[in-house]
Amino acid sequence: MTRNMFGTDGIRGTANKFPMTAEMTLMLGAAVGRHFRNEHQGVHRVVIGKDTRLSGYMFENALTAGLTSTGMNVLLLGPVPTPAVGLLTTSMRADLGIMISASHNPAEDNGIKFFGPDGFKLSDAVEAEIETLVETGVRPAHPENIGRAKRIDDGRFRYQERVKSTLPQGLRLDGIKVVIDCANGAAYRTAPEVLWELGADVVTIGTEPNGLNINKDCGSTQPQKAADAVLRHNADVGICLDGDADRIILIDEKGQVADGDQLMGLLASSWADTGRLKGGALVATVMSNLGLERFLDGKGLRLERTKVGDRYVVETMRKNGFNLGGEQSGHIVMTDYATTGDGLMAGMQFLAEMVRTGRKASELTQVFDPVPQLLKNVRFATDSLPLDQVGVKAAIAQAEADLIGKGRLLIRKSGTEPLIRVMAECEDPALLEQVVDGIVAEVQAVA
Repeated sequence: MTRNMFGTDGIRGTANKFPMTAEMTLMLGAAVGRHFRNEHQGVHRVVIGKDTRLSGYMFENALTAGLTSTGMNVLLLGPVPTPAVGLLTTSMRADLGIMISASHNPAEDNGIKFFGPDGFKLSDAVEAEIETLVETGVRPAHPENIGRAKRIDDGRFRYQERVKSTLPQGLRLDGIKVVIDCANGAAYRTAPEVLWELGADVVTIGTEPNGLNINKDCGSTQPQKAADAVLRHNADVGICLDGDADRIILIDEKGQVADGDQLMGLLASSWADTGRLKGGALVATVMSNLGLERFLDGKGLRLERTKVGDRYVVETMRKNGFNLGGEQSGHIVMTDYATTGDGLMAGMQFLAEMVRTGRKASELTQVFDPVPQLLKNVRFATDSLPLDQVGVKAAIAQAEADLIGKGRLLIRKSGTEPLIRVMAECEDPALLEQVVDGIVAEVQAVA
């Protein structure tokens, strides 16, 4: 079956446009409720979290209606980070976890992420089965079997305690000044409270959500405001989360930004030195920098690459027994602690390294020299197929020929937005720009 709704990270789109409409979400709730009722006998329970988008109220209610119509009992967590949903799905013995969020996207978008009873995101096969149920319709429960809905007031606090428990016993953050940018998103209370409770001197940004300002001029995709704050407040480090707090970008005391590759390189090296890294490998996607691969090789470690999407990283980790992985964009997955990317937990691990080593953030965020990398995004009309056009194919073939023995090229369609992502790596900056700009021009001509 063709996957029309699900992308690389659940379902995502503009609110009140397919597939992110109240009507479709109602049908989706019924479909996923019926699927998981078929899978598991006994009491049926689902936890639902959300970020701070205005449309979250609409989708929360629609999902609740669909789920209860099939006999699922719904536990509403309110605004919590995505990894909190994965955690609470398992700790509350739920059949299913749902996060309403479009992650780093602007406020007009929203999305839905699903977690199975083990706290991990659903597989492609399960998502396809749910789409089939949406298309064919489901049988509702008998009136006496309709589910109930209940607000859970302490879900956020349960998650916060879990985050704090990932630090070594007795470690405190006294004397460390941290700028925390919560992107006006799901962690706007959670992250500052955790840092303060651990002893840090906390400077907050993006902690005043109004439903419309999530990720706006702040957060992991726009870290400049946090970088300025680090310098202005003479802070030791800056931590930028995205709208649902499952990714992180770091800023050192000089205001320099470090991506997920640098953090993964640091943790992999440290964990290997202390015997914590399982399998001698780090799992990352095809987007991770070649410099990271070379750094790991020099340490006697491997970089296992997957296609883009943190759930594909997790699938590889689980299949092969690895415990550290992630994405250049800042999803850091540590399966010893969590079932999905967790920006706040990753930030805690970085702060622990600062305390353990006594080194400055700038010494820990530049563990390898990246190969020059250029990424450009081209937006296209949803009804067009730019990668199938002759001119685009010819430009890609020429770029691949130009890069033989000199670098690598990656062209892909985004799984969350109508974008073609054109990325290349090459030691020659002029050639790098030439190959990327040539492909971008051809895609723009047909997009």
